[in-house]
Amino acid sequence: MNLVLGPYSEGAETLLHGEFGAYPSKGSRYALSLTQTALHIQRLVPKPETDQRTVVPLAEVVGCHTLRSRAPADRAAYFSVYAYPLKKRKVGSGRGRQRAARTFQVDGADDYEKNQAVAEKWAAAVKCLVLGIPVSSETDIAPSLLPRPRRLLLLLNPFGGRGLALQWCQTHVLPMITEADISFNLIQTERPNHARELVKGISLTEWDGIVAISGDGLLYEVLNGLMERPDWEQAIKMPVGILPSGSGNALAGAINCNAGLEQVLGLELLLNCAVLLCHAGVAPLDLVAVTTASGARCFSCLSVAWGFISDVDIESEKYRHMGAARFTLGTLVRLASMHTYRGRLSYLPAADATAHRPISRSITVAPNGRLPLQRLPLHRALSDMGLCEERHAFRGGEPAPPPCPSPSSPPPSSASILPQPSFSFEPGLGELPAGGAGEAQVGGPPDELLVPLGQPVPGSWVTVEDDFVLVLAIYQSHLGADLFAAPFARFDDGLVHLCFIRAGISRAALVRLFLAMEKGSHFEQECPHLVHVPVRAFRLEPLTRKGILTVDGERVEYGPIQGQVHRGLARLVTGVSRLKIATG
Repeated sequence: MNLVLGPYSEGAETLLHGEFGAYPSKGSRYALSLTQTALHIQRLVPKPETDQRTVVPLAEVVGCHTLRSRAPADRAAYFSVYAYPLKKRKVGSGRGRQRAARTFQVDGADDYEKNQAVAEKWAAAVKCLVLGIPVSSETDIAPSLLPRPRRLLLLLNPFGGRGLALQWCQTHVLPMITEADISFNLIQTERPNHARELVKGISLTEWDGIVAISGDGLLYEVLNGLMERPDWEQAIKMPVGILPSGSGNALAGAINCNAGLEQVLGLELLLNCAVLLCHAGVAPLDLVAVTTASGARCFSCLSVAWGFISDVDIESEKYRHMGAARFTLGTLVRLASMHTYRGRLSYLPAADATAHRPISRSITVAPNGRLPLQRLPLHRALSDMGLCEERHAFRGGEPAPPPCPSPSSPPPSSASILPQPSFSFEPGLGELPAGGAGEAQVGGPPDELLVPLGQPVPGSWVTVEDDFVLVLAIYQSHLGADLFAAPFARFDDGLVHLCFIRAGISRAALVRLFLAMEKGSHFEQECPHLVHVPVRAFRLEPLTRKGILTVDGERVEYGPIQGQVHRGLARLVTGVSRLKIATG
């Protein structure tokens, strides 16, 4: 685990310090110092030529486990630190995450129980820091400081993107969250709105969070399923997360950016989000209540789009097998026949926000060191079946060969295939009516800023009637994993960032805007056709007879549509925030 080399940072408070052996032994000895932000490792024997240390940032650590040798005569205890550092790729440019496990031998006492107590103290300290539990040099660090392991419901769409979700989950996600002591139940969705039905009927008290392993569409289903419950006010506080394996992955891109990580795609984005999931940080998330022409109401966490963007999103569905590249091809196709749309756009400006362009009123180690998940077929429901209980049973069980732990392998969960999910459903849940978004009974707070679609907007609103190339109401920083569309957006800023491009822009100028959007610099292009204004509510009335409207990338009925932001209504797992997943 040769991560970051550097001198010990002056002034950093040392929480723990100790001298330990290594596993495998090879006669090496190390001095370890744990601070609030990193584990510092310095080799003592053999004596190094320099005083530099290996620094393991805790932001890259997902867990720490104590282990015991199977040799009855071994009085040493062991603890393993599991990290996923960003390293330079051997092939290509940039950096990628690579798993690194390091195991230390606690052998300072002649008594196993004393050595084990030291190992447990170090493991507890690392876990506390990873989970954001306050500890200091004055804290009596013990396993009792830790909450019970989190229980997450994982919903996986095996058909999203290029169809790699299941493979990536087995190979990367489940081993990592096992190392993070996360208990889970994994269910593959089988049809549209399946996730929506599931979350409407489950007992939420059995879970600490719901995670979508898919693109943005599955999380849209989860949020609306929560809002359709009779107990929606409590249900919507359930932390939700996303592990991206779809095509667009806009919310995952926003989470990645919020954590200060460089923009990445595909598997690297999934690994970044998985590491953040292990850190349990939760942020309030704005939701926008959207009402369509028929009066149907749904809740959106990403965007409402009309024109060029929604055309590309829906028309590129035929290229879904290409993954994110489908949008590039769809953009080129749409550029060849660029349309304009006549419409009336009304909005309530956010008086205290800044527009970016003035608006014109126009687990334990198995004996074989392998993960059972990797050699069992993954059926529709999979649970880790008491991860932590098995780890304790292993420590206290009969010793068996081999005589040493195998900490270099990820601790497996005791994966079992269940005939049905291990949580209860309320009876009588059928499929939602055809046509989708918002047709079921949706709860939620009242939209006090909106009037019915058939009535004129209030006099305090601004109305623009024009020909548009696109209209985008966005409330996250990213439109796709590599489209930094609204760099000023925050998860809970209480704003809808209304962006639109008027007719008259050339194809070349539009291409320049989208290329600049990859770095979030499109507003620096000084394009006279691009307008941004932060608003609290909006209404869009298409005057062109045909077109495509999308909410969070999902097609909805074409016609007048309006929305209002509800600040901090939901909870999003971001890994770096002021809230934490609560475990009772």
